[in-house]
Amino acid sequence: MESSGLQYSFPEWQFSGRGREKVGGAEGTKLDDDFKEMEKKVDVTSKAVTEVLARTIEYLQPNPASRAKLTMLNTVSKIRGQVKNPGYPQSEGLLGECMIRHGKELGGESNFGDALLDAGESMKRLAEVKDSLDIEVKQNFIDPLQNLCDKDLKEIQHHLKKLEGRRLDFDYKKKRQGKIPDEELRQAMEKFEESKEVAETSMHHLLETDIEQVSQLSALVDAQLDYHRQAVQILDELADKLKRRMRDASSRPKREYKPKPRELLDLGEPEQPNGGFPCAAAPKTTASSSFRSSDKPIRTPSRSMPPLDQPSCKALYDFEPENDGELGFREGDIITLTNQIDENWYEGMLDGQSGFFPLSYVEVLVPLPQ
Repeated sequence: MESSGLQYSFPEWQFSGRGREKVGGAEGTKLDDDFKEMEKKVDVTSKAVTEVLARTIEYLQPNPASRAKLTMLNTVSKIRGQVKNPGYPQSEGLLGECMIRHGKELGGESNFGDALLDAGESMKRLAEVKDSLDIEVKQNFIDPLQNLCDKDLKEIQHHLKKLEGRRLDFDYKKKRQGKIPDEELRQAMEKFEESKEVAETSMHHLLETDIEQVSQLSALVDAQLDYHRQAVQILDELADKLKRRMRDASSRPKREYKPKPRELLDLGEPEQPNGGFPCAAAPKTTASSSFRSSDKPIRTPSRSMPPLDQPSCKALYDFEPENDGELGFREGDIITLTNQIDENWYEGMLDGQSGFFPLSYVEVLVPLPQ
């Protein structure tokens, strides 16, 4: 099971404190205290929803580097028209894969190896449960709050901006009373009152229906409870398995260590003039071998190098692809740069293959044109 990437945008909101400026020396039209109090409450609600959304995403996906990579992968998937997006790499799943790999290497005769296999499978189950938590919270908590930001709060913000424009227009025409037709002043006042009523209605509706946000918060807690119940069950089962393994191991007789008999050194060779052993002929040294290291093989470049008159970079380390679309390379490879995905990832070509890779693994030789 894969969790979807959590990417959301939050509106900027700032309480304006309307009705305090002066137009042409005259004090502007003041809004009543009830209206101002309602606007302050909406402002606090907007800030609360915005920060709670951001912190919830951090709670579900705590690794900032993985979040950034997942955002980049989802962006690339959208560009390429891919329907299936990669999921967030849960830490429990990564730990489980590590345990299983080493458990298999230790083999079935190792108590520790068998225990690692048991623990690894349980960690992978925990990762699947965590993926389910991600999906549940996204559908029943994050998406509704995001919709509140994108629709209701933006709509209120639009009405308040429109009200502010009409208030300033009304104040300007009041200042010019006697110089403009009375009908024009009356229309400006009616438009101001109309916008004020619309803004009041939308804010009142938001504040009176906040029980919906309570319901969404309840859904978040329910999802967390379900996750922790399943996690406790998985860990209880693992704890029982490990205790059984300890009991079984303690009841089995221990194998005694018996050292192998040492081999005797045969010194029966005839004595030599140099002190006892025949001299071995010295290996011949050729001109080519004198420049070759005895313990490090020479790295021969296996990749074709692009001309350095086009955007390119040099690999500082080996990079093994972990996801579809990533470009693998070895230290020292020269990669042609084709695009910069974001501040952390490039897209490039090597030996006819295209893909993306992290900026931290390479040194840019010829930068992309700005």
